[in-house]
Amino acid sequence: MNEILNKRTIKRVEESLKKFDAKIKIKFLESSARTAKDAANSLNCELGAIVKSLVFKTDKDFFICLVAGDKRCSLNKLKRILDKKDVCMANALQVKENTGFSIGGVSPTGHKKKVRYNYR
Repeated sequence: MNEILNKRTIKRVEESLKKFDAKIKIKFLESSARTAKDAANSLNCELGAIVKSLVFKTDKDFFICLVAGDKRCSLNKLKRILDKKDVCMANALQVKENTGFSIGGVSPTGHKKKVRYNYR
């Protein structure tokens, strides 16, 4: 097994996923998955089958938006959904502090701190 699968962040994601379904297994990719396009190429699938985890900041909270790899997230639509005037992308330090992951590698689950999701 690759040593990456033994990293604390990967173990945190695995524990979180196992709470949902004990049969889920983490798959190690030999090639890059830093971008949605890289991930789609590595998995030999359509870009739209990949999910991007994007971290946004409001005045008080951080939110994760899960977006299909072939789509963009509209800040104006997000502001309306959240009923907030000020919404922006979190910076690299904020992403790392809140999720435990670096930009380009944010998991949709297993975050370091509680990050809000907005379901609509």
